[in-house]
Amino acid sequence: MTDTHPKRPHRNFYGRTKGKTLKQSQKAYLDEDLAALSPGPVEWDDNPDRRPLDLDTRFGGRPVWLEIGFGGGEHMVHQASQNPDIGLIGAEPFINGVAMLLGKIRRAGVENLAVHPGDVRDLFDVLPDASISRAFLLYPDPWPKKRHHRRRFVTPEHLEPLARVMMPGAIFRVATDIPDYVRQTLEEVPGAGFDWLAERPADWREPWDDWISTRYEQKALREGRTPHYLTFRRQP
Repeated sequence: MTDTHPKRPHRNFYGRTKGKTLKQSQKAYLDEDLAALSPGPVEWDDNPDRRPLDLDTRFGGRPVWLEIGFGGGEHMVHQASQNPDIGLIGAEPFINGVAMLLGKIRRAGVENLAVHPGDVRDLFDVLPDASISRAFLLYPDPWPKKRHHRRRFVTPEHLEPLARVMMPGAIFRVATDIPDYVRQTLEEVPGAGFDWLAERPADWREPWDDWISTRYEQKALREGRTPHYLTFRRQP
């Protein structure tokens, strides 16, 4: 019998997926809550045909936002609670961060969230074209060594599928405290089909009106680094 499934691409993953030993409460969150928060079949074993996710059913037809690497989840829960009329998917391979998010979801009682505990590239495979109306990339891994810059998210390997799943006119927000990450973002993102919306210098040093400071921003400020906030719009 001929195998008609798409061939799984070889993808190197760089970065941690596990950290300190989880607390018993965090293990309980993962065991009890994670499956119900799935956006749908994302993993290749569950969806070898790479069928697009049914986001209309998952979120009741609401607009869908995406957070790429949500860290401890404070921004994601904040946005979900402040915007109950949207659905929000978060992708994060670091299981300790996933457990932290699940605890915050329990405490906040928000229900318009979905969680993919893995590589966002696998999620991109199954997100429908032009299905995301807003995306966030907040304090991504800086990969500071020059030879590692190709591992950064702001490269064509990630930006091209991101552009495909974003609606025309959709907003893409990037926050970072690394000047060279700013440089690479401004070089790469416009070339992937986005317009930079800054009109004055303060536009990339002042946080957005609905911004909640994350643990990564607080660390940057303590260590004397300046956060930068870049806003892009997906071209028609």
